[in-house]
Amino acid sequence: MRLLIVGTLKGQLTTATKIAMENGATVTHAEDIELAMRVARGGKGADLLLVDVAIDIRDLVMRLEAEHIHVPIVACGITNDARAAVAAIHAGAKEYIPLPPEPELIAAVLAAVANDSRDLIYRDEAMAKVVKLAQQIAGSDASVMITGESGTGKEVLARYVHSRSARAKKPFISVNCAAIPEHLLESELFGHEKGAFTGAIARRIGKFEEATGGTLLLDEISEMDVRLQSKLLRAIQERVIDRVGGTKPVPVDIRIIATSNRNLADAVREGTFREDLLFRLNVVNLKIPALRDRPTDVLELAQHFARKYANANGVPVRPLSAEARKVLTANRWQGNVRELENTIHRSVLMAQGDEIGPEAILSPDGDRLDLAKTAPAVAHATLAAEQVTRALVGRTVADVERDLILETLKHCLGNRTHAANILGISIRTLRNKLNEYADAGQPIPPPGSGEARGVAAA
Repeated sequence: MRLLIVGTLKGQLTTATKIAMENGATVTHAEDIELAMRVARGGKGADLLLVDVAIDIRDLVMRLEAEHIHVPIVACGITNDARAAVAAIHAGAKEYIPLPPEPELIAAVLAAVANDSRDLIYRDEAMAKVVKLAQQIAGSDASVMITGESGTGKEVLARYVHSRSARAKKPFISVNCAAIPEHLLESELFGHEKGAFTGAIARRIGKFEEATGGTLLLDEISEMDVRLQSKLLRAIQERVIDRVGGTKPVPVDIRIIATSNRNLADAVREGTFREDLLFRLNVVNLKIPALRDRPTDVLELAQHFARKYANANGVPVRPLSAEARKVLTANRWQGNVRELENTIHRSVLMAQGDEIGPEAILSPDGDRLDLAKTAPAVAHATLAAEQVTRALVGRTVADVERDLILETLKHCLGNRTHAANILGISIRTLRNKLNEYADAGQPIPPPGSGEARGVAAA
C-alpha cells in the first residue's frame, strides 16, 4: 500500500507511518494540496491519502476529480472534534481519525479503506491445488486470470502470485474496474497529457506506468467498457500505451493479472467482452472454489479471523467451541470468505465465557445462524428429497422412480413443464408416467395445485 500524508502532521502520525511501513507500505509526505497533487500525478501515486482537517479537503477532492484521479481520503485532526469529523466526511473523506492515533484504529482504518489484506489462509485440498498452480506459474510473465465468486479471495491470490514472482520487489498496483466510473477509468489506467480535457492542468501518470517493472491487477475486468478493452488489448500485445490526449506511445513493462466473478465466455457471447482480449488474459486460469466447496478452509479461516479480531479489539482470544464449529461448517457462505470474516468479527465481539459458542455466531441482523428459518419452498424441497431417498434398500427402481416423479410434481405445484425440466425428461414421458400411475389408482397432483387427487389431468 502507498500512503500519502497531506499536511504538517508528520510528528503526530509517527505511529500511523510506522504501522503502515511494518505492513509493507511506502509513506510519502506532502505539506499542502499543490505538493499532494504533484505526487498523485507523478507516477508514484497513492492508494490512500491521510489528510489534516486543517487542509481544505473539499478543494482537494474537487481537484482530484477534475484531473480524473481516483483515491480514497481519510481525514485526521489533533482533537476529537465531532464538527470537524462531520465536515470532513461531507467534504468527501471516507473516515475521520482523531490524533494522536491509537495503533489498532490506524491499522483497522488503513486495512478497511485500502483493502490491502495479504493473508492467504488455506488447508483444504481443493484450494491447495489452486495454490500449487499459482506457485508453478508465479515466476513467469504470463498473464493470469483469477476467477471465482465474490468474496473468495481473488485479490489475495493475485498478491500471492506477485510476491513469488521476479517482480516481487517492484510495484503491485490494483485497479477496481467496477468501482471507478467509466469516464474516469481511462485516465486512471493510461494517464493523460496536459490539456487532454477540462481540468487536465498537468500531465498525469496512470496505473500502467506506475506499475512498470511490477504487476498490474485489473479487478473485476468484466465491468470494463468495450471501448477501453480494445485499448487494453493493444497495451498487452505491444507493451505500449497511449495517454489520453497523447501523441506518442509510451512503453511499459508489466505483468497483467485480471479477476472476474462472472463467466467471461458468457460475456463474450453477449457481446460485452472481447474474445481476443479474453484469449490474451487467460493464459493461465486460477479458479478459486467457493468456500462451501472447501469445508476444511472454513475452520482454518475462522480460527485465523478469531485471533485477528480479538487482537484488533483488545479482547481475549477465544477458541471456537465444538458446537460453533458445526454451525460454521453447516452454513452455505454465499458471501464466501468475506461473509465468514464479518461473521467471526461479530462473534468475537459478542462471545461470553471461555469459548466462542453458537449463540455468538450471528447474522448481520442478530439472528443465530443455527436457528435461521428455512424458506418454505426450500424446506418442502428438502423434505421431498428426504422422503424419496429414505429407506431405498428393499424397494424396486420403479417404486423409487414413481415417488421421485410424484414428489417433484408436488413440489412444482402440479406444473408438468417445470417438473419435467427438473427431472430431465420430456413432457411426453412425464405424461405417460402419470397416466400409468393414475391407472394404477395412484393420486396425482393436478395442474396448478399441490393437492393430490385421484385422476390425472394429463
